Parts: sequence; structure tokens; C-alpha cells
Amino acid sequence: MDHHHFLSHLFEPDTVALIVGAQVPPWALEIVRQFDAGPPARRVLGLDAPDPGGEGPRSELALIAVAPDEVPAAIALAARCHARAVSVMTEHLDPAQAGQWRDLAHTLGMRLLGPGTMGFVRPARQLNAGRMGPLPAAGQVALVSQSGVLNGAVLDWVADSAVGFSLAVSLGAEVDIDLAQVLDFLASDAQTRSVVVYLEAVRDSRSFMSALRALAAVKPVIVLKGHRDDQAPRRGLTHSGALCGSDAIYSAALRRAGALQIRLFTQMFTAARILASTSGPLGQRLGVLANGNGPGVLAADQAWFQQLSLPPLSQATRDTLALALPGRTLANPLNLGAGASADDFGAALAALAADRELDGILVMLAPTSGIDAQAITQRVIQAVAKVRKPVFACWMGDRGMRPLARQLDAAGIPVYSVPEAAVDAYATVANFHQNQRLLQQTPRALSGSAQPDLEGARILIDSVLGEGRHVLNEMESKALLGAFHVPVTRTVLARSQTEAIVVAEQMGFPVVMKINAADVTHKSDVGGVVLNVRNAAEVRSQYLEILASVQRALPQARVDGVTLQSMRRGRHGRELYLGVFRDPLFGPVIAFGAGGTRVEVVRDTTLEFPPLNRYLARRMIERTRIAETLGEFRGAPQIDFERLEALLVAVSEMVCELPWIAEMDINPVIVDEGGLVAVDARVVLDPALGASPARHAHMAIMPYPAHLTRVLAAPDGGFYTLRAIQSEDADRLQAFMKNLSAESRYFRFISVLSELPPRMLVRYTQIDYDRELALVAVVGGEQAGAPGAGESARESPPERIVGVVRYLLNIDRESCEFAVAIADDWQGKHLGSTMMRAIIEAARVKGLRRIEGYVLSTNARMLGLMIHLGFTVKTDPQDATMKLVWMQLSPGDSS
Repeated sequence: MDHHHFLSHLFEPDTVALIVGAQVPPWALEIVRQFDAGPPARRVLGLDAPDPGGEGPRSELALIAVAPDEVPAAIALAARCHARAVSVMTEHLDPAQAGQWRDLAHTLGMRLLGPGTMGFVRPARQLNAGRMGPLPAAGQVALVSQSGVLNGAVLDWVADSAVGFSLAVSLGAEVDIDLAQVLDFLASDAQTRSVVVYLEAVRDSRSFMSALRALAAVKPVIVLKGHRDDQAPRRGLTHSGALCGSDAIYSAALRRAGALQIRLFTQMFTAARILASTSGPLGQRLGVLANGNGPGVLAADQAWFQQLSLPPLSQATRDTLALALPGRTLANPLNLGAGASADDFGAALAALAADRELDGILVMLAPTSGIDAQAITQRVIQAVAKVRKPVFACWMGDRGMRPLARQLDAAGIPVYSVPEAAVDAYATVANFHQNQRLLQQTPRALSGSAQPDLEGARILIDSVLGEGRHVLNEMESKALLGAFHVPVTRTVLARSQTEAIVVAEQMGFPVVMKINAADVTHKSDVGGVVLNVRNAAEVRSQYLEILASVQRALPQARVDGVTLQSMRRGRHGRELYLGVFRDPLFGPVIAFGAGGTRVEVVRDTTLEFPPLNRYLARRMIERTRIAETLGEFRGAPQIDFERLEALLVAVSEMVCELPWIAEMDINPVIVDEGGLVAVDARVVLDPALGASPARHAHMAIMPYPAHLTRVLAAPDGGFYTLRAIQSEDADRLQAFMKNLSAESRYFRFISVLSELPPRMLVRYTQIDYDRELALVAVVGGEQAGAPGAGESARESPPERIVGVVRYLLNIDRESCEFAVAIADDWQGKHLGSTMMRAIIEAARVKGLRRIEGYVLSTNARMLGLMIHLGFTVKTDPQDATMKLVWMQLSPGDSS
């Protein structure tokens, strides 16, 4: 059964019971006082109440406010009242006790929120099922918090603002219903347009990322992250293992999921309101107007810090302003002067709103004697109602400006009292749209640009692990990189002075000499690297000096000798760093930034989760400070960005296909206009994974399942491609929907829906491949070039979807629900059975135990297919017009 149905028992109950014990806490009395009459029906029960029996009043939701030793009895009473969900507000004494309460609730057929939850409010239903204060105004913002006390503060803080709530929920201990499940519910909740999350920690990264990505694809998600300090530094055998703390990893996760991370409590609902009302992307180009020079300067300074641009006003805008505001200096920021009138503000705002070089506007007003601040406020409100660009306001001051700021807030204009906060809010919202573009990427595990030598790489790893080692030496590490077409310097091991001299003479001087020892983590730190060795005499002396230096620093180190490689020449080479480390929660993370010996000091590093494509790689590069030096810089030509992007993608491929990689450093990578080369490398393996770990199970984000793509023969002699859906299929899916007959649409959606609404279209095409899978059958396009097609592929019609089948994991993550639709002109050609077999096999490979679905009783053709495939068919006990069909994929409960 779908998890949304389960949570509807919690958040949309028809009947509610509050269960109290012998000692009723004061906060429970407050809940009782707020139990007003009206839907949903409510009642208060004591533990000593008579047994309601099978025919007694039903309560779909039970709120439990009893002492810890009374909770089991309260859960049992809730079950006798036919509750489907319980909200346990009692604090548990230890995790074991909380687990026992959860298990009891599950045994009795109920879901559990908490324990230790502060409850929830559902204002549209007039339901205050918590202890977070008075019922707030109804609205379209959902608040989900891992801190109940903070929820109460938030509801009180926004009580006098224009913010209203669709839901506010405190999660408590999350022993059953957790953050990911609530995010799932909100993705399809019609009352919610944007979601605000206070996040402290995640327990299951895969389910969290999956739910967050699915929600952020259809609704703005704003996250305030707590516990941002990294007081427990990461330890590792590479720079990658020590560079980044948990806050940076969470930031990377939220960014890649398409959510907006904010840093300030005061930004929570400003961002939510703006994003919910803004349809188009918000760019980085800001226009500023103010009634003085100082406010504009402060705003410009903060914009520079936030990497926003204040572009010059266009000539058309300057011409318009010259007529409307003669004598003003026409610049950005635009200074209207201390005596600016309401007409001046109105004309300036209209002109900047029409400037195509600006993405948004910040209007600033500082109180001065002689101005009519009330008139200016009203004129700004009127002007903003006529423009399509986002407008932020900064009404500087406090006591005198507060009533005016409230007017702006009531009109839906974000307003702040200081310039820095206003610019920060704009930058925060602009960053959201950057993150949305990251979310829309669906990279593959293997990019397809150059096939790596996977067999050779795995043989190398098996050999190292077979020797009882888990750290690859430099030459082995470079060999692994070479298997994925990463350019590396030629490295040769010398085990004596004589061998070193011979190797150097063959390579040509100058050379680089490095210690070769598995126990040495950072060679430079122990004197294990010497650059620019110019002749044989220096090779002889440096060989001994390197061994002696390492011996002094690490007496127990196992030294294999000294490696030599040619000294990389080039006036314009930049040193970069690329690495991998495995986070205990989120799995492998890729790090990129400035390289060299001071990498941990400079800390110019950005993080990203695999898999990567070229777009994600380029955005990763652009987030670093060193990116400014990679273009034309101080006489150096621009580097080869395509080669650098390809390097990042190649490392992503290694991480996806070689789950044994626990840490990796490529430092430095020397890059210039002619290409790049990895000068040094170190790889650390995880021997605990075994020989055959599950495919991509180590990753927080599932790659696009390209391995499911195949070209199949149609009964009429043509070909079609069966592959996973992707975001680029949105228009094709909409066309497929429109071309279905009314009967086919009704059988699929059980409605007269003629086309998919925009959010549903996004929901069906921008999917997270961990939580669901959609396969499409496509004709036209490249599959026309199947065996024997030859040049006809270039003349084939555009791709057309002729069938869709999908499954979505149920809340137990052990079963899934499927749906299938076939184009009318392809029905009767065995496409439905082929696609169903493919989705069943994909579910089986994922390890699911059961696949199920619902079919209209009148859909005889579909029911016949289900029986043919081996599904069990029964009438749905809750709806006689529906048939429940299911197939057991592995041993388990078949009921």
C-alpha cells in the first residue's frame, strides 16, 4: 500500500482521540482546551475508560499524553479504538524503550509518530494535535522540524506575518515515521506549495536523498541545517579524508537534491514565500535603488561578497530615467537622493523592472526628515503589483519604519531592516534556481565517451586485496587511473642508486624523485619528494637523502625504493587537486579545488556526489576560488576546460564502478592550455566490501540505469527501444498522454485527465532511480538504426513514446506498486507483456519481495495480462470496483 495513504491517517484523520493517564500534564490540558468541536471529530479518553469494544466509537488518530510506563497501555487502547496512527508525545527513557513502543504499534496495525514529538497542526482542518501553541493561520507552507521547541518558536514568530501553514510537524525520535516519509507525503499534498525543514541529522541517506529529490522536483524546499560545527575532524590516509567535515557534505547533498540551504533563521519563510510565488528562475543580476549613497554602497558590498553582479543599466533604462529623474547619476546602485518622492520611487522601480539586464530589484528606503515614507511605501506596493521580476525591500530603521514594513510584508514583498540581510535573502533565492538545474541532471555511471578497462581495474584491485594490502602505491594508483583514461606521468621504481641513475638517464633530466612506501601518507611531509633533480650526481645523493629523511620521520615505514618521473615543464601550468572520500552516511564524495602541498591549508575545495556529467563537473569547477585563475590570468592562457571536465567525469566513473575505493588523492593535477596530467596519486581500498558488492549500493544518488536500455524487435518487423525515462522525455510523455484514447486514460489514471499538469509531468519524468523506476518504449529516433537500418537513422521521425511502465517503492521498501499504459495503436502487439516482464525483473534484481497494483474491474484486457503473467487477482476489500493484483518475487508473506 502507498505510504501517502498511511500518513493521511496521521495528518488528515476523520476522528481523533486524546489518550491521557492518571496524571495529566499541563500541556495535555492545553491540548484538551483546544479540542474544539468540528471536523475532525475529537474526544478525550482516560486509560481507565471502559473498553470501547468492536462496535465502539472509532478514532483514526490517537494522541498519547501519558507517563512512560503507561504508553504500552495507551497504544493498546488506541488499537481498540481502531486507530491507524498514534502520535506519542511522551518522552522515551532510552532507544530500546522507543523501539518497543514502535514494535507494539506495528503489531497492532498502527504507524507511530515520535516518541517525544511536540505533535502537529493542520490549520485547514482546524486540527491542533500538538503542544506548539495556538493554531496558526492556514496557508501553503509546510514546516517539518527535528526540533519541536523550535517549531513552537517559529509559529509564534510568524504569527503577525502573512505566512500561513498547510502543516507544521515535530518529528520526535523518528523511530517509525521519519523525515523522508513526511517529505514523501508533502510531495503530493495539495495544500502545500513550499516546504521548510529544520534539519539536524539524517539516519538513512539513500531514503532521505530520494525523498528530498522527489519533493524538490515539484515544490521548493528550504532547509535550515543545525549542528553545522565540525568539531570532530575527519581522519583519513589522504588529503581527501581530512579536508571536509560533515557540514560541507550536508551542503553538497542539499545542493545536489535541488533544495535551498539557508544560514539564517530569519530567511526561512521569506524564501518559502518567494519561491512559491516565482515561476521563472531568479538570476544573479541585481538592480538596487535607494534614497541615498550609503545604503546603496552597503548593498553593493554585500552583493560582491555573495557573488551577485550589479550590471550597468542598459541604455534604454538610462534614457527612460533621464526623462523621469533629471539630474540624477544614472548608475547601479541608483541613488534617488535623500528627498526622493513617491513618484521618484515609482518611476525608478518601473524603469529597472523593464531592464532586461536585471533579474531582480532591491528597493531601499532610509528615514530622513521631510520625506513621505507612507506615500513611498504605498507607491512601491502599487508598482510591485505591476512588475514580473522579484522585488525585495529594505526599509532601514526600526521603530518608525516597522509599521511600514508590515504593509510591505502584507503585500507579499520580502522586507528587511538592514541591507546585508536583504541582499543575503536575494542571493539565497537565486542559489535555489542554480540548485534546481543540478537536480535536473541524470548522469550515467559510465559517460560513454571512452570505455574504461573495468576488467583490468578490478583485477588490479583483487591483486592488492589478495596480498592483504588496502593502500595502493603510486604506480598501482596511476595504473588504476590509466584504466579510466586519466593522463598520468610515467613513473618507474628504482630499488638502488644505480637503478635510479639508469632510469633518470633514460627519462632525461630534470626528474622528480619520490619515496615509494605504503606506510607514508603524505610524502612531502617527511622529506619524501625532491623536485628538479638535474643530473646523475644529484640522483645518487638525493636517493640516499630521501631514504634517510623518511627513516628519521617514520622509523617503522616499509620502504620499497624511490620512484622517478620526468619533471613536468610549462610556464602556465596550474596545480589542482582531485580526490574522493567515503562519508559514513552519504557514501562516496568527490572533492575538487586548489592543489599542491598546501591543499589542507588553503582549503579551496568544493564537494559533489557521484555520478557526474560534464554540466555538473563544470559547475563544480566554477564554485572554487581557483576557478578565477583557470581562464586567461596574468599572461597565462585559458586552460583546456574540456579536458578538466573529462577528468572529473572519469573519476566519477571510477567511484561508480569500483565501490572498493574508500579514499583517493590525485594531487597535483597540472593543467594548462594543452591538457592535463596527474603527477601523483594514492588510492585506499575498503577490503570489507567483498568480491561482488551490490551494484551502486554504495552511492547516495543512483545513476541513470543505462544498463537497462535495449533495442527490441516489434511484431511488424520494426524496432523499438526500451529504456529508463529521463527528464528530457517530458514533452514526449505529454504527447503520449494526449494521444491515448479516453478509455485508455481512464484505465491508467481512473480519471478523465486529458493531459498531465506541469507538476505531475515533472514528477513522472524527473525521478529518483532508487525509489522508483519508469521504463518507456520508444519508436523513431536512433533505434531506427537497429541492425540493418544503416543511414536511415538520420531520416527517422522524432522519438515517440508508445508505452510506459513504472514501479514505486512502498513504505516498507521491500515491495512496490506498479502502473502501465500502452499507446492504443500498440495494444495487442505484446508490448504490455514485454514491458511488465522488464519491470518485474528490475524489481526482482533490486531485491524487492513483492510487486502489486490496482486494476479496474472493467479492464478485462489488463486483468487477462495479469493472469497470464502469473499475478494473483482479488477484489479490493475497500473498493469493489477495483482488483488488487500481486506477484511474489521472493519468499515471504503472500497474503
